[in-house]
Amino acid sequence: MNVAGASNVGGASAPRPSPAYKKTLAWLYGTQRFGIKLGLENIERLLQELKLPGKDQRVIHVAGTNGKGSVCAMIDSICRAQGYRTGLFTSPHLVTYRERIQVDGEMIVEEEVAVGLETIRAHIRDWKPHPTFFEITTALALMHFKEHDCELIVLETGLGGRLDATNAVQSVVSVLTPIGYDHQEWLGHSLEEIAAEKAGIIKSRIPVASALQEPAAEKVVRARAAECDAPVEMVTQPYTKSRVALAGAHQKQNASLAIAALRFGGIAIGEDAIDRGLADVHWPARFQIWEDRIIIDGAHNPAGANVLAKTWRDQLGDERATIILAVLSDKDVAGIWRALAPIAQRLILPPARNERALPPQKVALIVRPMSPDLSISIASSLDHAFQQAQAERERLLVTGSLHFAGEALAKLRGNADALEECSQ
Repeated sequence: MNVAGASNVGGASAPRPSPAYKKTLAWLYGTQRFGIKLGLENIERLLQELKLPGKDQRVIHVAGTNGKGSVCAMIDSICRAQGYRTGLFTSPHLVTYRERIQVDGEMIVEEEVAVGLETIRAHIRDWKPHPTFFEITTALALMHFKEHDCELIVLETGLGGRLDATNAVQSVVSVLTPIGYDHQEWLGHSLEEIAAEKAGIIKSRIPVASALQEPAAEKVVRARAAECDAPVEMVTQPYTKSRVALAGAHQKQNASLAIAALRFGGIAIGEDAIDRGLADVHWPARFQIWEDRIIIDGAHNPAGANVLAKTWRDQLGDERATIILAVLSDKDVAGIWRALAPIAQRLILPPARNERALPPQKVALIVRPMSPDLSISIASSLDHAFQQAQAERERLLVTGSLHFAGEALAKLRGNADALEECSQ
């Protein structure tokens, strides 16, 4: 089976989860009743009492709207090629919670999740306010990285930056990927407001590597950097010296940003490590090609969908896609579809296995007036959507949400039962 961009994440041979893992994970997901709380008081207390992170562990902190995961994966891959022992913390997961926490490219094992969560659970049992899902997960990751003596830690923000749990950790470099509109209910409704939240990861005299930003966002980033006396470098040129395993011109921009982050952070990296790291980087559901005919991409906002459509044209020219689309209810469906419509041959709308998913009938109400001549059908399930598309042997594009991309990957790998809850 030829899988471009595959990884060890959620493989088809994954065994059944252990009872202890399932029990502690159920407790963790139960903490979602405490909601999303933007603030650092709880996480600062938790990290202080658990003595996290470990001594002499250098942290690279990444925020932005699109491309965060890809940049984190590239930094991690380059560092591993150089011989560093790395910890990688990202979110959300695609198939299994364990994807979020990796050491040297290997997911945390179930037993370590269970033991770590029990340790944290006992520690915070009587805390008021109670730590949130993401705060606990951040602490678990840093605990795991300390136990495994990671030299370098790559932290991806979960939401925003200024008040994100990951911002309680001191970094050697702050990294900003392109900033756009997403999570407006939490981060603000103007680009300046969103940029201010993302740029909140900039710390006193800590260097900043930033992707090229919209003028309004760049103004905010530079002002925050000046306020913090932090040197800032805007990375404008794509990386072209060697192969980048991830498809798309934007990934060459991401590669330049990853390299600049390492160099600006004072992390010694050789050219050979850069070449090998970028050639070997894996990051599923980013224009991932499955058996030549199915492309899976987690684009979930208009900017991501625009990049996806451009990558489609760069890779496949004028070929049109049968798009299988599922979108979460808090996303800009019209904006996403406006970007995807020019590459669409037809559209299939299945339900997604996520409580936040917008029902396909409501998606159809939005997209039909925008594409009145396009064939649009509603499928009863993802299986049904694949059956509809496969009858014609068409080129498929599965997109609209990272959660939905994970569902598709689990289905294609033959381990749909391994798909774990993924609401944060």
